Amino acid sequence: MPEPETLANKRGSMLGRLMAEAAARCPDAATLGPLDADEPTPDEPGHPEYHRRQRRDFALKRWQTAAPYRYRDATTTHPQVIAWADRAVKDLRDAGFLLLTGPFGTGKTHNAYGALRRIAEAGPDRYEIIALTAPDMYALLRPGGSDRGGEAELKRLTRVPLLLLDDLGTEKISEWTEEATYRLLNERYNECRPMIITSNLPPHDPNGPDLVAKLGERITSRLAQMTTVIPMNGNDRRRGGDAA
Repeated sequence: MPEPETLANKRGSMLGRLMAEAAARCPDAATLGPLDADEPTPDEPGHPEYHRRQRRDFALKRWQTAAPYRYRDATTTHPQVIAWADRAVKDLRDAGFLLLTGPFGTGKTHNAYGALRRIAEAGPDRYEIIALTAPDMYALLRPGGSDRGGEAELKRLTRVPLLLLDDLGTEKISEWTEEATYRLLNERYNECRPMIITSNLPPHDPNGPDLVAKLGERITSRLAQMTTVIPMNGNDRRRGGDAA
């Protein structure tokens, strides 16, 4: 005599019949898979584009914190500056230094902050920057110039992934400032950490002052080996002129 059918067996039989009927009515249903196997959309966690946008938003907040108010809308359209920024996005250690030179008001600082913004907009895995003028840097590095102390500030500037040093060469150079500048550039050079520099002085100018005369041969030789030099020409934009 057969054993009585259990409740579990009844449910299993009923589910089997329902699945068989569904397969008969819709032959393709069996290949669809469970609903929870659907791939996330770009607006959902788990999709690469969603996480890239999250990184982008975080990086842009850091960029806005570092950028002075005047340069909050800074972008760059200069092809060489864009190319440098894109190399930094791909691999920071392959970017090298970027030196923007030219007279006052030709857009050097604007393009420098624009390059940093372009890197942020790419949504990099890591985005840490320090942006300051050369006179402010020397003020921090002097004994008593900051709560951290000069050596600690120098380490902070050498180790930050992205550094912008604005207006290099405008200050009075002494043996101390030359040594501090050399140590900063040499450490970043040795560790292949990118850096953006702006200066009103050209690297070499036989007819006038240049970076070699101002900063010394040790510093400019380091710059020459891993620096993309971009002359920024044109009239003073602050007085209504156009810059290249």
